Amino acid sequence: MDKDRIAGAAKQAKGAIKDAAGKLTGDAKLQAEGKADKVAGKVQNAAGGAKDAVRKAADK
Repeated sequence: MDKDRIAGAAKQAKGAIKDAAGKLTGDAKLQAEGKADKVAGKVQNAAGGAKDAVRKAADK
């Protein structure tokens, strides 16, 4: 498993927490940061998945 997949998943989790905290407190800035972190985490996770696929294909 690529380190980008792990870091991306962690960033998604952090973003979800920020998003929820922003909703609870009514802090629009925190909520927006959370949503941005979730998207960045998804992108990073996808990049890690692509790297894994390339490595897997190269091993064959």
